Amino acid sequence: MEFTQDRTIKIVAILLLLAAITQPIYTALYVGAPEFDRKFLWGLEGLLFVLLMAFAGSALVMAKRYTLGFSAIAFSAVLNLIQVGIGLTQFGPFGAAAKVNVELGDVASSVVAFSFFGYNAAKILLGLAAIIFGMAKMNEGNKALGGATALVGAIAFVANTIVMMFGLQGFLPSPVAGGSGVLATLLLSLCLLSISKER
Repeated sequence: MEFTQDRTIKIVAILLLLAAITQPIYTALYVGAPEFDRKFLWGLEGLLFVLLMAFAGSALVMAKRYTLGFSAIAFSAVLNLIQVGIGLTQFGPFGAAAKVNVELGDVASSVVAFSFFGYNAAKILLGLAAIIFGMAKMNEGNKALGGATALVGAIAFVANTIVMMFGLQGFLPSPVAGGSGVLATLLLSLCLLSISKER
């Protein structure tokens, strides 16, 4: 099967859509059923990000336009994969060690903070991509979808920058940053699903 640019971008859009769907599911399980083992969901997200790295990277090298947008998507996937990897491999051992030795509590917290630093950086990149492709969609004539995508992308960019700079306990609640990033990802995927063939 030949992976044309059109087909590649559609796959990128679907992967982004799936990633946007998994995050609210994870959050709902975390809040509503904290005893539920969420490792499978994190592993699934890891797979999505690995594939997104490959397909967004492929779209980037084939693109005639919007290269910054595809670059932002590809590198956001790299950061998200690292963040998921830290969550899967480090949260458990450091959390268990902190329960045995309370002096390790700050170390465990720093691992979580580092993971979210990567998470917020990835959302900044997705916000940037949403701005770029939202504006492209506006130029194609779809003002509603394009405008909403660019606006939410800008909010995600700013909100995640603030949380990344000042930490999870800063003056901006981190759910605002994460939620706007997820919504920007969802709208970005819709823009990519219907983007003009001229790229």
